[in-house]
Amino acid sequence: MADVTTVAPRFPRWVAAPAVDCLAWVTGLYGAILARYEYGLELRHLAALAPVLIVAVAVQVTAGQLLFLYRGRYAYGSIEEVRVLIRIALLDVVVLLLADMWARDQAVPAGAPVVGGLAALVLMLGCRLVWRLRELARSRPDARVAARVLVFGAGSAGRHLLQSMLTDPKGRYLPIGVVDDDPGKRRLHLSGVPVLGSRSDIPALVERTGVTTVVFAVSNAEAELVRAIRDITTGAGARFLLVPSVAELLDHDLGLRDLREADVTDLLGRHQIDTDLDSIAGYLTGKRVLVTGAGGSIGSELCRQIHRFEPAELIMLDRDESALQAVLLSLDPQAQLTDPSLVLASVRDAERMRQIFRTRQPQVVFHAAALKHLSLLQRYPAEAVKTNIWGTLAVLEAAGEVERFVNISTDKAADPASVLGYAKRITERLTACQARRSPGAFLSVRFGNVLGSRGSVLTTFAAQIAAGGPITVTDPDVTRYLMTIQEAVHLVIQAAAIGRDGEALVLEMGEPVRIAELARQMIQLAPRPVEITYTGLRPGRSWPRCCSGRGDRPAAVPPAHLARRGAAAGPGAGARPGRRRRAGVTGRRIVRPVRLCSVGEGRVNGRAAGEAGRGNHLASPAALPDRAP
Repeated sequence: MADVTTVAPRFPRWVAAPAVDCLAWVTGLYGAILARYEYGLELRHLAALAPVLIVAVAVQVTAGQLLFLYRGRYAYGSIEEVRVLIRIALLDVVVLLLADMWARDQAVPAGAPVVGGLAALVLMLGCRLVWRLRELARSRPDARVAARVLVFGAGSAGRHLLQSMLTDPKGRYLPIGVVDDDPGKRRLHLSGVPVLGSRSDIPALVERTGVTTVVFAVSNAEAELVRAIRDITTGAGARFLLVPSVAELLDHDLGLRDLREADVTDLLGRHQIDTDLDSIAGYLTGKRVLVTGAGGSIGSELCRQIHRFEPAELIMLDRDESALQAVLLSLDPQAQLTDPSLVLASVRDAERMRQIFRTRQPQVVFHAAALKHLSLLQRYPAEAVKTNIWGTLAVLEAAGEVERFVNISTDKAADPASVLGYAKRITERLTACQARRSPGAFLSVRFGNVLGSRGSVLTTFAAQIAAGGPITVTDPDVTRYLMTIQEAVHLVIQAAAIGRDGEALVLEMGEPVRIAELARQMIQLAPRPVEITYTGLRPGRSWPRCCSGRGDRPAAVPPAHLARRGAAAGPGAGARPGRRRRAGVTGRRIVRPVRLCSVGEGRVNGRAAGEAGRGNHLASPAALPDRAP
């Protein structure tokens, strides 16, 4: 039985609870003696019973005080209190039996302490159950003002949600029933709320019960299921709410405050993220961690998620002072700009990078600083070279002694067709080249479009809808790989834990999404209809796009090594001979499978992986032009 919010009893608990339990013992033992003598009690029987009652009551009160039963340690009627109560009752029965055996004249029949103790325990538990049922009834939301809701999902999220709804007397939601597609859960009752049917029954249940809201309580559901239940709910004329995805519930338990309207990320992709926390803690907890580009969408989310693992120091570097302040306040609303965790600097300044690494001595680096707007970089390619290439090179050269370096890359680096893609491809090769010269692990993580990041298609469409339209889409058949910011960063952190030296880890993005379908889903959420206009592909855009290019070569160690704990690194996939796998980093598989490919100057089966990249028309680091001033 879960704890509920309680109301103070009329009498102090230290008086009321022992009095109820003592009365239960008196009633139980008296009833046992009465039954033993078939209701023919004589005065001598009552006289013999008196000392037994005194001993039973004394043991109950004394043990209850010593075990904190009556001293406020346990909630009244909770499972923890019941366990202590059972132990005390057993102790009381044993004491009574021993006292009766050692007595010169047997005071009561031998079976009376056992029967009386069992009856007393039943009475004590019964009193607590009655009190608890009363409190549960008092804690339910007021049916006159609360919205009547159906909960879809009888799993753990649904159970927690029902418990939250039923224990908030001022709550806005009153659960009428549960809906679940599992036939094995029919006729089940969760916290007293019945399972009424499956998804096909939602329209009839809405009409029959007067439900105004359907709450989707499956926190790891796929987008297809979310869309299906939402369509059924809105078609029945009810409001649709849902619980957040697992990625949004990492730092707190599910509660009513988490219920929200569906957004486009829910309708396009919600996936469970199963993180091996031990492997993450092994390389983040207690370490000095530096995040470049900390003010950006990816960098700021990296800072928030890394902060949960309690690094010794989190160093946030960016050239945008306002963005740095925003990410700092998201970690600590009371923090000041004088906080030493903030570093205002540009990755283009090589000397400044060397000075920062020399003074702050980070052990783990996430390099997220980059220019990423494809169309702008097509117009100003020199800026891509200065920031994405020379900036990365400056950070890599300064980070020569770090334990682990993670370069955040993009799917545009696979078979690049744009300035951004070529620049990111070169940064992957620079990172792999640095892996050969430095003692630490240097690797890249590549993924596709991130929903909700600044400048993403999601924010562009949202602005166009707010302006009344139209939404501009390049082509009705163009597709992209999409994932949320939280999911992308979560997988990056874990990929960095299991990745090996010189590798580029390609996050499995699932199935590509048609951008036109994304636009239609956003229009469904808009307050008014909006048209879609097709403009054609712009220069530098590719169609279709994938995360691994023709020149990328799978690592010698297959993805199966990710599913084994403590798998050896082996000679392939960029691991230098003689290097052992770092302790504390396990190989548990990421929920979205990670495919490995070796790019640039890492090692594959003892050969330079640069050979695998031929045909991509990319210069090796040694052939790059002299650094721009």
